[in-house]
Amino acid sequence: MDLRIDMPLVLLLLLPLFLYFGWTYFHERQRLKRSHIVVLTIRIVAAGCLVFALAGPYLLLPIKEEQIIYLVDRSASMNGTEDEMVQFIQESLQSKKEPQLAGIYSFSSTLQTEAILSKTLKEVPKLTEIKATDQTNIEQSLQLASGIIDPKKATRLVLLTDGNETKGDALEFATKLKGSNISVDIKPFSQPVVNDVSLKSFVSPQVAYVGEQQQLVTDIHATSAGQGELLLYENDELIHREAVELTEGTNVFTYKHAATAEGLVKYEAVVQVGQDAIFENNKLTSVTMVQSEPHLLIVNGYETASPIAAALGSQSIAYDVVAPKSLPNELSSYLQYNAIIFDNVPGHLVGEAKMSVIEQAVKNFGVGFTMVGGENSFGLGGYFKTPIETLLPVEMEIKGKEQLPSLGLVIVLDRSGSMQGSKLELAKEAAARSVEMLRDEDTLGFIAFDDRPWEIIETGPLSSKEEAVDTILSVTPGGGTEIYSSLAKAYENLADLKLQRKHIILLTDGQSQAGNYEDLIGEGKEEGITLSTVAIGQDADANLLEALSDMGSGRFYDVIDEQTIPSILSRETAMISRTYIEDNPFYPAIYNAAGWNSLFANGVPQMNAYIGTTAKQGATVVAESEKEDPVLAQWQYGLGKTFAFTSDSTGKWTGDWARWQNWGAFWQTLISQMLPSYNDVAYDVRLEADGSFMITDPTNEAAFLDIVAVNEAGEELETQLETISASQVRAVVQAEPGLIFFRIADEKQAIYQAGLSVPYSAEYELLPVNNQLIEELTQRTGGTVLKEPQDVFRDFTTKGADRQNIATWLLLASILLFFIDITIRRFGWNFLTNAKKKEPLVEEKTIPEDTNVAQLLKGMKKRS
Repeated sequence: MDLRIDMPLVLLLLLPLFLYFGWTYFHERQRLKRSHIVVLTIRIVAAGCLVFALAGPYLLLPIKEEQIIYLVDRSASMNGTEDEMVQFIQESLQSKKEPQLAGIYSFSSTLQTEAILSKTLKEVPKLTEIKATDQTNIEQSLQLASGIIDPKKATRLVLLTDGNETKGDALEFATKLKGSNISVDIKPFSQPVVNDVSLKSFVSPQVAYVGEQQQLVTDIHATSAGQGELLLYENDELIHREAVELTEGTNVFTYKHAATAEGLVKYEAVVQVGQDAIFENNKLTSVTMVQSEPHLLIVNGYETASPIAAALGSQSIAYDVVAPKSLPNELSSYLQYNAIIFDNVPGHLVGEAKMSVIEQAVKNFGVGFTMVGGENSFGLGGYFKTPIETLLPVEMEIKGKEQLPSLGLVIVLDRSGSMQGSKLELAKEAAARSVEMLRDEDTLGFIAFDDRPWEIIETGPLSSKEEAVDTILSVTPGGGTEIYSSLAKAYENLADLKLQRKHIILLTDGQSQAGNYEDLIGEGKEEGITLSTVAIGQDADANLLEALSDMGSGRFYDVIDEQTIPSILSRETAMISRTYIEDNPFYPAIYNAAGWNSLFANGVPQMNAYIGTTAKQGATVVAESEKEDPVLAQWQYGLGKTFAFTSDSTGKWTGDWARWQNWGAFWQTLISQMLPSYNDVAYDVRLEADGSFMITDPTNEAAFLDIVAVNEAGEELETQLETISASQVRAVVQAEPGLIFFRIADEKQAIYQAGLSVPYSAEYELLPVNNQLIEELTQRTGGTVLKEPQDVFRDFTTKGADRQNIATWLLLASILLFFIDITIRRFGWNFLTNAKKKEPLVEEKTIPEDTNVAQLLKGMKKRS
């Protein structure tokens, strides 16, 4: 037991107290009686107790229990050491004493439990799988472990690691453990020495020009001599393959390449060898801005040659024509273009993942975008509530709903176990999106099936869209797959309804038992019911589903990319719920819009048809139909300019426009207005050693820059900006290894693009044990570097203790003493020693002190 005081300086208050009581005793000692001395002593003790209570005294009571927590580093740099670490823990547990608690936890980028802290731990359990191994965060593991233990007990954290932290700062956290009951022991482990080849760096020029010879420099490190193969890619296309001889240590190879791609071009280097310990360090990327003339991407939805390319001619802007299915997934592939045109492209051939990447290219990098009409475009293309609709100046909804036919829609959705996960979630989202496209007076039914049909929403008028959407989204996966009875239920529900259009959409990823589908669908056709089917994944019975859609006069969709499901259902709902195509010939009204008026100086040609849409608030309508629907509309979306041309490009809908002398000039004008405005300022963007990015502005206006970082998947990354000076801004970006793209815009919205490569984590480097960190961490926390397993449970130098505060007891004692003091002064000393002498004490004390009462008593005696 140990007595301690929190605020010892408070005890200085005892000096004036003792001086006061000493002075009182010295001057009054001649007149002090025994009772006065007792009272004075009580007052001194009471005041002393009060001062001690204010000083915060407490007792430390020893705690016998001790805590030992194993922290096992299971990051990528520790591959091959797990058995050795488990053996060390198992041997050390044989030395555990009775009052000691032990627990085991694994860590890499975060901490996970293997065995909770207890007295009964004798065996090491099988370690659970750890997913994220690309980082080592020793600081976080120590921090979380210190939150698990009882801080009153003596604690030892035993780290089994190589000490190569890639995240956090363990030494900084170690300073917070100083003075606590926690010490850190470390047992060093390291990967066995193996053959490994790694790319240390890959450099391409920051800026180049089309056709210019540029050097691609690779730095390859090998642990031993051998043979390998070096591959170089430009925008994912192989441009160089070379067998290389590798010596032990550093190997530098230079390849000269004439740039053919344009814009932000991604280069990638890959080294391959026969035996390699770590594959993750064999690839690096680099980005070069290849400057050139503007470049256009035409996505052609027709099976024939692109009508827009034909209208532009060979002397126009450089362009590439691709089919919708050939669209790339990476942002870098879109940033090599200045503008994109979707010409009659159905949304389900694109998928929402690619739509999101395109939306980022338009919003943050200024790439222009135009959608051109056709039977597979706008609402009929399934773009309702997609990222493409978000960036366009028009909405897919149209006016004149009172003229639309009455509709009954039943969605039959597979909820079997095989649909669990993203397939079911996307299918439910697609169904919910279809509901939002319906009118309040439309009829809706929703059947989810596994081994039997479940009527989630009974077929009837759509009373509440919100309620229907919530109900659909709440569906959970079930058991097997049985299609026929569910489809029969849908036909039965629609058969007797008096509606102009009745449609069923069937979505499934599985097979089903046989059924008399031909009779079922034939009877349904007599009632005006049509059927479309969606086969999800390779396990679906595509042949059956395609046959069902043919019999049901609907459409069949064979889905490999689950992301396309929402667009498919949107398209289906649009095709049966809306009369989208306006096919009455008319002369569009042209409004005063900059850059367009000169084309129509000699008149406006007649147009045959267009797809109905609604202009968004803030959009500029350049050409409008007689029904006041937009034919050509434009607006600014982020940094990009987007257009909607709701007629087609073939001449079937555009009529006289396609035979018009300014037809080619029309497309040239539209493209020129789409092109972004680029900044001539050469901003310098560099990756710092700490993982942040330093952006230098030569115009000294760094504080006014608008900076956005986006990854290859088109996801905008969380970015923290810090202004360092007038010319420099630091950007801290939460980015994974790979390419990252910066968009820098000034106050005039002029755009600068830059791409950088975030290299692979240091986890994938073959590094020796970090002895410097291990030594310093153990010294700062009072721990040691372990050599033998039994040392884990050696005696603790610092014992645990429970703090018992005694200030309250001292306050109570002070109050009690003051109460005794008051009692003695009120009733006298004899009140405490002899209760029978109360009266004399009263006479002796009160009568002589009051002279008026004494004289009155004398007068009474004389009269008597």
